[in-house]
Amino acid sequence: MTYGNFNKKIVCVIPARLESTRLPRKVLAQLHGKTLLNHVWAAACKCKRFSEIYVATDSEEIAQNVIEFGGKYQMTSYACKSGVERVIDFIKRSNVEADVWVNWQADEPFIQSEMIEDLLQKIDSDDSIWTLKKLINNLDIENKNIVKVVTDNKDRALYFSRSPIPYNRKNTPIKMYRHVGLYAYTTKALLLIDKIQFSQLAETESLEQLAFLEYGLPIYVYHTEHESLGIDTGEDLIKASNLMQEMFGNVLNDS
Repeated sequence: MTYGNFNKKIVCVIPARLESTRLPRKVLAQLHGKTLLNHVWAAACKCKRFSEIYVATDSEEIAQNVIEFGGKYQMTSYACKSGVERVIDFIKRSNVEADVWVNWQADEPFIQSEMIEDLLQKIDSDDSIWTLKKLINNLDIENKNIVKVVTDNKDRALYFSRSPIPYNRKNTPIKMYRHVGLYAYTTKALLLIDKIQFSQLAETESLEQLAFLEYGLPIYVYHTEHESLGIDTGEDLIKASNLMQEMFGNVLNDS
């Protein structure tokens, strides 16, 4: 696949807060001698498409950790309820400008540069959102913590759900996709999102992107072959530790 759009300025923002709902203080959890946030920062730094990388946080403790590992940060409002709200607040408070903003969640240390290339393969509109999907395995179809997505023939999202979609009434072989929670936005799209109210549909599924669809914002969902692991629970932290040992064992042991 050939990737273009190298003339775009792309800035990565990592929203990070201490009081996550299911696993408080997870971004400062230690994994092989480094905080989870430090691992995320290191992964983002491997991506050549980013002009700049910042952590957006409401926590002085997180800011201190960023200073310790040599990163850059911007303090944002404690009132931000989601990652995209924190990215928007970052834009309002900082002097940073960009054509495209990548929202890299602070609990996703296994995102690879290839996934960023998949995400940014076609960023040629001024009011769009881009994200990723991956073929789902049968074990995850009923998992409510794994978001599913269906798209049209132009890669635009039709719907996201925690339930299995589409419903396979005839029980025939069909491809189903999980949503990979990595996003890119134009500045115009973020300014529009800033005006959107969290809709009843989005509240019902607890998926903010449904409000974007209801408002008429196009969300392009590109396919990726690559896997990631979001960390939401203590069990996920153990999985992440084991996976890091498998992937980077020699490097971790030498650090």
